[in-house]
Amino acid sequence: MKLSDLLKECQVEKTVGDESVEITGLSISSESVKKGDLFFCIDGERYDSHALAKEVTAAGAAAFVCEKPVRSPCPQVIVRNVRIAMSRIASAFYGNPSRKLKVIGVTGTNGKTTTIHMLASILEHAGKKVGMIGTLGVEYGGKVAACGLTTPDPIQLHSIMSDMVQAGVEYVLMEVSAHALYYHKVNGIFFTAAIFTNCTRDHLDFFGSMGRYMQAKERLFKKETCEFAVLNFDDELGRKIAKSGVPFLSYALDNPSEVFAVGIEEDLHGVRFVLNLSDELYEISLKLTGRHNVSNAIGAAACARRLGIGMEDIAAGLEALSSVEGRLEYVGSYEGGDIFVDFAHTPDGLEKSLNALNPHAEGRLICLFGCGGNRDKDKREIMGEIAGQISDLTILTSDNPRYEEPYDIIMDIEQGVRRYTKNYVSVLDRREATEYAIKNLKKGDILLVAGKGGEKFLEVRDRKIPYDDKEVIRFLLASLNQI
Repeated sequence: MKLSDLLKECQVEKTVGDESVEITGLSISSESVKKGDLFFCIDGERYDSHALAKEVTAAGAAAFVCEKPVRSPCPQVIVRNVRIAMSRIASAFYGNPSRKLKVIGVTGTNGKTTTIHMLASILEHAGKKVGMIGTLGVEYGGKVAACGLTTPDPIQLHSIMSDMVQAGVEYVLMEVSAHALYYHKVNGIFFTAAIFTNCTRDHLDFFGSMGRYMQAKERLFKKETCEFAVLNFDDELGRKIAKSGVPFLSYALDNPSEVFAVGIEEDLHGVRFVLNLSDELYEISLKLTGRHNVSNAIGAAACARRLGIGMEDIAAGLEALSSVEGRLEYVGSYEGGDIFVDFAHTPDGLEKSLNALNPHAEGRLICLFGCGGNRDKDKREIMGEIAGQISDLTILTSDNPRYEEPYDIIMDIEQGVRRYTKNYVSVLDRREATEYAIKNLKKGDILLVAGKGGEKFLEVRDRKIPYDDKEVIRFLLASLNQI
């Protein structure tokens, strides 16, 4: 494909060199650039790849997209924002696949993964071909693959969507993170519908304030970005987005809305409720527990109804979903105590998961968790307070310490825990902490292992060490039951 053909939807400030050069690939990594690639120079947080032009040229790059001239004989396209240009060029390179699909985006601090899985189950039950892109990876046509980020970078994203088109996918359900919106990863994609789940404290190490974090999420809900919005009216930002001018359907558990649930009855392994979908009523028996999952379910139901799916298929799809990996997922039991894992890594997420389990603990509610290093430090104490208030025993441990000392992170969390209780212990090694927790289970206890969910690694400095909470728990249970 000629460079000039890729630039038709870009705002180009200046082109230096031959626009008719042939482009055979796209790259943002100097380490993986191939002959014929169009290379995007990113001025990032850690380094500026404009400075790598010599190495990239030597590797065979055919041309550059950059925000300032680089030292290379190759053609150069100067743009105001390389990230926006990359999104639009990647779409063009792969044949604008999103225009051949119905793309549904889901954004929010919590609930994105569960919501797209609920909606996928509904659509599949209605006979639709569905693809998913999110934290748990990419899934379509029987294929499952990891993608590394909640929302992949534009080159990978449009490559995936192109493959989905070839596989006959009709609907793409996609988690859209605040970072993705900030970095314009989905620029140029028009969403058939966009769901807003909630906005609570997260990523303040990056955004600096809740205001900037909210503004990033609001980018998804523009007339030029989405056809229709599904908004959680239990959240202040959801009510604010409703004033943006985009047509919307509202859902809520605690505030007036068009879609809501009544008669909620929970147990340890599920929840029952009556779904009121714009005055259509249906009894739902969900295999996921917690009020927050009722909220996710009615949001998915509202979106499905807007897409033309009937109430019976909506109910059947919701009831068919048995679990979502790492989302308040039951793993096993020991000595009569039940064990769950959850991705809860924010104050709001941890509080909701603990509150979902607490009423069903005939014995103690035990919470094992840590906080990530080189991230929002202020949330550590808050999460400690939440665990200290709700749990009967808190076990503090390591979770993706990155470049911080794990013990320093634990001490930050401990300040919040001990404000409410003395019933806590610190076990630095996560595997040892998990073993300690399981060995101390008694009949009627519930153990929540929080923070990682479906993650398959521990991030220590620049290494990702294989680690899976569920695998560790199952191994320990098998070992202990053999003793």
